[in-house]
Formats: sequence, C-alpha cells, structure tokens
Amino acid sequence: MKLIRFGTIGNEKPGVQLQDGTRIDVSKFTNDYDETFFGSSGIQSLQKWLEKNQENCAVIKQSIRLGAPLSRPSKIVCVGLNFAKHAKEGGMEPPKEPVLFFKASSAINGPYDNVILPRGSQKSDWEVELALVIGKKASYVSEKDAMEYLAGYVLHNDISEREYQLERSGQWVKGKSCDTFAPIGPFIATKDEIQNPHNLNLWLSLNGEIMQQSNTSDMIFYIPKLISYISNFMTLLPGDLISTGTPFGVGLGLDPQKYLKDGDVMELGIDGLGISKQFVKSFENLNKEL
Repeated sequence: MKLIRFGTIGNEKPGVQLQDGTRIDVSKFTNDYDETFFGSSGIQSLQKWLEKNQENCAVIKQSIRLGAPLSRPSKIVCVGLNFAKHAKEGGMEPPKEPVLFFKASSAINGPYDNVILPRGSQKSDWEVELALVIGKKASYVSEKDAMEYLAGYVLHNDISEREYQLERSGQWVKGKSCDTFAPIGPFIATKDEIQNPHNLNLWLSLNGEIMQQSNTSDMIFYIPKLISYISNFMTLLPGDLISTGTPFGVGLGLDPQKYLKDGDVMELGIDGLGISKQFVKSFENLNKEL
C-alpha cells in the first residue's frame, strides 16, 4: 500500500495511491498519518477498511498538491557516512559504529515543494536517501526482531548546508534543519511493497545531470542494524523517521565543489518509492517575489 497526504500546506488529508496511480481520499478512516495511526496498527486496519470501502472513497485529482506523506514525527534520526563510496569521497574512514545526528522535523517539506536556501547560504547540498518509517514503539530492539518495528519506506532528500554543518562550531544539526530541507515522499510504501530494501537503485539529478547513482547494497550498516542500534540510545516512536545515509556524488565531494543556487532543479528517486522534484529558491529572491 502507498500512503499519501494531499492538500494545501498545513491542511493535508490522508490518502492512498492505488497500483494504477489513482489517488483516493481515506480521511473517513483516519484524520492523519501520525504517531497515533502508526502506533495503533493503522496500516493493517486501513487495509481491511479499504476492502469494504474503497469504491466509496473520493478520487483525488492529479493536479492537487501532495504533501509529505506523514504528519510531523517526533524526530528524524539521520545516519551519516553510511555508504562506503560516500565516506571515501569525503576522505573519511568508514565508521565502526553508525554515525547519528538529528534533523529537525520542522524541516519536512512536500516532495514537489520548493526548497528555500536560507539567508546568505553559499553551500547548500543535495543528498538522496532511503528513509524508514517506524511502525511501533521500539526500545532495546534486537537485530533479529528489528524489521517487525518497521512500517515502511519513503524517499528523502536530506538537504544540507555544509558551511553551517562543518565550518561553524557545534553539531551537524544546524546544517540539516533549515526550513524545507527535508522533502519527503511522494508516498510511504508499506514494507510489503519492497521485496529487498538492501538492493534498491537510488539516484539524484541536478538540472538534468545525474549527480548521484548508486544502490542500497553499498550501505555499511543495514536496516536491522540501524533500528537496533538507534533503539539502544533512544526510544523510537511510531511515525519516527530514520534516514539511512546518502551515496557518493554530493556537491561537497566534487572537485571543484558545487552547491545549490537559485533556479536549480533537483529530481530524485528510489526503486519502488517514486520520484520527487524540487525547485530551488533563495531566501532573498523569494522575498523579492513576495
């Protein structure tokens, strides 16, 4: 099943994208895809409800905006340097344990919404990533049981301002959390939709030029390890996101380095998780337009 949210910013409603691409409104079943939904076996209940009620659900016009396919989670936990070739391009040794950092949930953006470069930004970068949606409360989970705590998968563009992240004191979170820096979607694919999450092609293009192209098989730490490891340091709540890292090809790793600018267009995708597209606007030019 593919979960979507649709409508204007701040007024999104829950929907489902069917196999033929038709989108239907399921707001008669649930108010939103949030912690309550995921934590109460909402996916299974929705599947059963649709068996009887799908024909009565309103069809959503393709022209209607898609928002991020889940309501703001309690946290976004990101994994750094989790692709071997990405660590190499950054001149760093592969980590012996997962490198963890947070991204503010206020950065979440729709899959086709504009990405706004923060005021004065010179080094904002792209990062296509596979993100995991947690399906139930997880604390001290074993690797053997970890996949039982997974609700599904979603495409994530982990936009990163490298000056804020690496050149200013403190932790990486400052470079990761600017408004609009977490385009999510277009949909959450429930875990039954993805046969092998460790063999998915993922890619990102900038202005039509492929910048990142890899496969999740290049991950250093696989999904069961990540869920188990993170759950030893914090409780993961239903609807939380874990972003599993980006492959090689980011702007920081190029010679010369290359960063996002006003007018750029990013397009990205992962096998089975659709394609998203974001236009880049600078804070200064956006305010001139307003």
